Amino acid sequence: MTNPDTDKPAAPETPARPSAISLGALVAAPLLLVAGLWMAFGGSLGDGRSSDTRMLVGANVAEFTPDQRKAIEGIVKDYLIQNPEIFLEVQSSLEAKMAKDEADRTKAMVAEHGKEIYRAPNAPVAGNPDGDITVVEFFDYNCGYCKRGFSEIAKLVEKDKNVRVVFKEFPILRDESEQAARVALAARMQGKYWEVHRDMISTKGLVNEAVGLKVAEAHGLDMAKLKADMASPEVKAELDRVKELARKLSINGTPHFLVGDRAIGGAPENLYDVLETHVTELRKSGCSYC
Repeated sequence: MTNPDTDKPAAPETPARPSAISLGALVAAPLLLVAGLWMAFGGSLGDGRSSDTRMLVGANVAEFTPDQRKAIEGIVKDYLIQNPEIFLEVQSSLEAKMAKDEADRTKAMVAEHGKEIYRAPNAPVAGNPDGDITVVEFFDYNCGYCKRGFSEIAKLVEKDKNVRVVFKEFPILRDESEQAARVALAARMQGKYWEVHRDMISTKGLVNEAVGLKVAEAHGLDMAKLKADMASPEVKAELDRVKELARKLSINGTPHFLVGDRAIGGAPENLYDVLETHVTELRKSGCSYC
């Protein structure tokens, strides 16, 4: 995957759910299923090839003779050819299981680290600071997908006057990304995070310290203070906190969004609609930590 706005590979989007499963994974499950059924029912699947199969009931795979293995392989092959729809059933079932496992894992992680995720004292905030629902984004200024998704975030902030957006500066692509993150966090200390963030994330091409300083100056920031704050322990501590939080949550790509106990990896084309739906549903069900 290549970042659309740089010549570097983009950070891998946090895996959501696979749209396709490898052939090996698809084949393995039906093989085990059919072999198990074949043994459990005495080797009869209605294909007339049941001789000497009752002796296999309860046998371990390692105990099969070459002839027995060949018989099983023949039945499995015939069964799959006659019932190819099983591949779709296996894929659907596997995707559903993976989605549930991922959702359960996210819920557990959010429950454990909710305060760090949603209420960290020095985290940059946009929208309504007292909003009833919080959206969190882990991002990198040089991630093309983060740039693409920003207009959707801005739209959410503009349209929903009661939403709170927390930004997690997660510069993982290159050194220049950390330079930009330091500028933005220093700008927060002068009350100008959103303005600086908005202009930097909207910049096409590489975003580095020089770009960030130019943006900050255009917004009238005290440049001497900004440069001093960029190197401050407070800015370093925020970057370290986010890095550690991402590690705990197994977040290894950008952008990555959290709304309540729901995660969105990457920047889908309908990001605004997805976020709005989650926010609306959480308003109905309630959220004690977001």
